[in-house]
Amino acid sequence: MNVLVLNSGTSTLNFQLIATDLDRMRQNKDKRLCRGKIELLGAEAIITIEAAGRPRQKLTASLPDLAASLEYLLRRILESGLAGVQTFTDIDAIGHKVVHGGELFSESAVITDRVLKGIEDCIDLAPHHNPNNIRGILAARKVFGRKVPQVAVFDTSFHQSLPEHAYLYAVPYHFYERHRVRRFGFQGTSHRFVSERYRELRGLSKAQTNVITLHLGNGCSAAAIRGGCSIDTSMGMTPLEGLIMGTRCGDIDASIVNLIAAKDDLSSHDVAMLLNTQSGLLGISGLSDDMHTLLSEAEDHEDERARLAIEMFCYRVRKYIGMFLAAMGGAESIIFTGGIGENLPEIRSHICRGFVWAGLKLDENRNRQTTGFEGQISTGDSSLHAFVIPTDEELLIARDTVRCVIGEWNVQHLAA
Repeated sequence: MNVLVLNSGTSTLNFQLIATDLDRMRQNKDKRLCRGKIELLGAEAIITIEAAGRPRQKLTASLPDLAASLEYLLRRILESGLAGVQTFTDIDAIGHKVVHGGELFSESAVITDRVLKGIEDCIDLAPHHNPNNIRGILAARKVFGRKVPQVAVFDTSFHQSLPEHAYLYAVPYHFYERHRVRRFGFQGTSHRFVSERYRELRGLSKAQTNVITLHLGNGCSAAAIRGGCSIDTSMGMTPLEGLIMGTRCGDIDASIVNLIAAKDDLSSHDVAMLLNTQSGLLGISGLSDDMHTLLSEAEDHEDERARLAIEMFCYRVRKYIGMFLAAMGGAESIIFTGGIGENLPEIRSHICRGFVWAGLKLDENRNRQTTGFEGQISTGDSSLHAFVIPTDEELLIARDTVRCVIGEWNVQHLAA
């Protein structure tokens, strides 16, 4: 099956075209046919298309909305002969990344009118994301019609296995009953992908998979995975809670919000923007939200605030690993993924040094050499291992799309 994977933003559309089916999944022989991005929707858009064995294309076009962007993109793919796709009918299914499924969706789902209504019902929980995801779904319906199945893959669904004691906040219970004030967790597609890939690498069953996954990028989160299921995670009702991130503060005392608002005469919206877009690594360093830049400034220019931002980042990660080890009763491995986790051995080393007591012995040579690809970075005699596994959320979305479409087809035909 040729699956078009879409991630629709306010002014961007990320896409991949992936050929996969149940046999290819089992053999890890899924094929990425092309990928790219459309930026500045509604204006003179910039379109980037990459396909294996072909020069990268960068184009501009006037694209007023998502439907026009999708049609333009498909025409370019067809006209260029990219990916061996000759007509629109060669697209068998469409998979969408949907940020929030609330408590309604604990797994990926074929998009029906009922499912679309459920995504709309979660807009209050993700007002900056779900509306864009819905626009992507409606644009795909306009371009392809209803005959091409679409599937929603939710960023929150992997964490729906959290027990009550982990997802509830200690505020009056009626806030949960009325407004669903609770921990939802995010980046679930990434945590799920790397935990499943780890399982394949180690030859484990789902029940045997006890790991802590660390998605460290511009957005960062940790997940405690016991028996293959998420039992706790660092992000909360929104992606602001938890680890220090590029521009997000992570955990803070809630009273700081009122203090900042009162001292600087800011609205609650202003404070929320400050905590989401001006804090984290950027806020501490005063230089950048990019860890590569901070490492360079700390090492080459001995910048003390860059050094402090790095130390705070690694300390917070270590703290969450320690909490999750206690909550899980121990784990077999720690898995690093995301842009920082996959590509910066200095940060991995800084984090892992704090776990000699838990039996984690880092192999510094392996750690230095494992950049951008998967591999074990702990010594063979460690009792707590460390791995690097690059995430591939688009591949997980494509695979879930195939599973959902085939499952729906089987249900319909068995019923008939």
